[in-house]
This record gives sequence, C-alpha cells and structure tokens, in this order.
Amino acid sequence: MKLVRFLIALLGLLLGYQLTNNATPWILSLLEIGATDLWVVGVSALGGLIIAIILYLISPYFFQQIVYVVDAVDLKFQKTPMIDIAVSIGGLVAGLILANLLTIPLLRIPIVGAYLPVIANVILGYFGLMIAWKKRDDLSSTFGQRSSIKSKKDSSSAKVKVLDTSVIIDGRIADICETGIIEGIIGIPVFVLHELQHIADSEDNQRRNRGRRGLDVLNRMQKHLGTQVKIFERDFPEIQEVDSKLVALAQSLDATIITNDYNLNKVCRVHNIPVLNINELANAVKPVVLPGERMQVLIIKSGKERNQGVGYLDDGTMIVVEEGKHHMNEAIEVEVTSVLQTAAGRMIFAKPKASEKVAGS
Repeated sequence: MKLVRFLIALLGLLLGYQLTNNATPWILSLLEIGATDLWVVGVSALGGLIIAIILYLISPYFFQQIVYVVDAVDLKFQKTPMIDIAVSIGGLVAGLILANLLTIPLLRIPIVGAYLPVIANVILGYFGLMIAWKKRDDLSSTFGQRSSIKSKKDSSSAKVKVLDTSVIIDGRIADICETGIIEGIIGIPVFVLHELQHIADSEDNQRRNRGRRGLDVLNRMQKHLGTQVKIFERDFPEIQEVDSKLVALAQSLDATIITNDYNLNKVCRVHNIPVLNINELANAVKPVVLPGERMQVLIIKSGKERNQGVGYLDDGTMIVVEEGKHHMNEAIEVEVTSVLQTAAGRMIFAKPKASEKVAGS
C-alpha cells in the first residue's frame, strides 16, 4: 500500500510539474514578473510538489473506492448478458468518436487546448455509454435478442453469497455448494480471509487447527467451484469488527450472508439483509419425527436426569431415552414421546417399548 501511494505521489509530481510549467509563463505575465528560467522551474516544482502531497494524502480513500468499483463492475459484467455489454461498448465508442470530432478546433486554444479533448472524451464517452445502457432493451430487441429485463429476473435469484468466518471453519458450506443448490457467486471478503490467516497463525493449538481447517475448506471450494468463488478486496478501515464489516459489505453489494453465528443472524435480520444460517438449514432437512413413532437406538451414554440414556440418529439428532441407562451399549426399540426444537437443534425424547422396559426391569 505504501509503495502504491508513493507511485501515485510520484505521478502527481510529474503531472503537476508539467501542468504548472505550461501555465507559469502566462501567470507570470499577468503578474508582470519576468518569466526567467529560475522562476519557471521554481513555480513548476512547487506546483508539482503540492499536487504530489495532495494525492499522497487522499490516495488511500481513492484506492478503497477503486477496489469497490472494480468489484461492482466485475459482478455487473458477470450478471449482464453479452448483448447488453456489446450495446454499451457501442455507445461508448460513438461518444468517443463524437468527442474527438468536436474538439479538433479547440486544440489551438492556448494552455488549455491540449486538455479539452480529454475532458470532452470523458464527458461524451460517459453520456454515450449511459444512453446506450438505458436504451439497451430497445436495441437488444432490434437484434432479436432476449430482453435484459428477463435476464434481470433470471439473475435476481443468483445474488452474491458472502461467507463469514464461522461458516468457513465449520466446513459444511463446501459440501452444500458442491451439491449445486446455492447459485451465484460465492464471495470471500478479504477481511474474513485475513481473520482466518490470523487464527491459523495463533499460538493456541485449537485455534490454529480451526484456522487451517478454514483455509483448507476455501482451497477445496476454489478447486471444485472455480470462478464461482470470488475474493472481494474491499475493506472498511473505519469499522473494527469483522461482523460489522460483513454487514456493510452485504449492504453495498445487495448480497446474502451465509453464517452459522446466531448473533450475526439476528443482526442481519435487523438490517434487513438476507441471511442463510447453516444450522437452520441442517435442521430443516432432518427427517420429521412424530410422537408415537418407533425406532432403533443405540444407547451410548447416561443422561443428565436419573436413569436417562442418550443415543443419536444417523444425522446427529440426540435422543434422550427414559430408563435408557439400564440398556447401556444396547440397541433397543424406543417410542417417541415428544420432540423439542431449539435454536441449537432438535432433541427427541423417547421411552423404551413396553417389552424392552419390562425386560430391563
């Protein structure tokens, strides 16, 4: 970043010197000061230095804005039909051609004549691009192409999906993405990547393993999903917390956040940001169990209450069995008495079938 700021300042120094050098004789003549070489060089150097300092100070802000624009343009291009892009480029070229034709007589104007074509190219090129973009539907239909309004509807279901740190470390997101049910671009914010790297470099062994697992998950996703996974370089230096940065990025991109953090889930709801909670998805796809159903359960440990036993279904759902402690390490048939759904997951309460209970007693 410091090297980029230095290069921008150097470019500003050269540009400022050139601009001031061209304008200095005219300014000195207005002030009735002799335009000696010393005056011209001194004023030109001072002007270049001032512009260099200004660019050095404001370059971090503009750098962040450039990163944001690049990300936004990249996303726009990926979602925009090729015919719309071609029409917009045609409008831009038409605007540039018109600008160059109109500014030929202006080249003879002293001092500013050399810069007027640049200004005209920027203004007319922009207007040509915007007019073509706004009329793209009419122009697209002229060439027999599908309306971009339809393409917008098609792409509305393919919003950018931004991942937070917890869901990457969790790892299940890679399996979900590989099934193909999540459409659109999978976004990895650069500040989330930095947090993963920081965790992976931690001195605590458990945190280090979690961070490395998250990086392995990202490598796996990039390998299998390719261009669908995109690193977003935009950061928010004025915001300290990663979750707050994530919310700000999702708002700027109109994106969906994927997480398994309960608190971040609530924050997203407050800000009206679409959110997909992996834990809620896992609970939603678990098979429905109703009171009165019977199933085979292996009792593997004691429960919290007296004589309770605990087992698990294949999907990891916990089953608490009354009097199950008497059947430790046995596979018994139980009858479901109730089902408790919590934010942490689903819990099933059951009791041994009548014959199993009598045999245990």
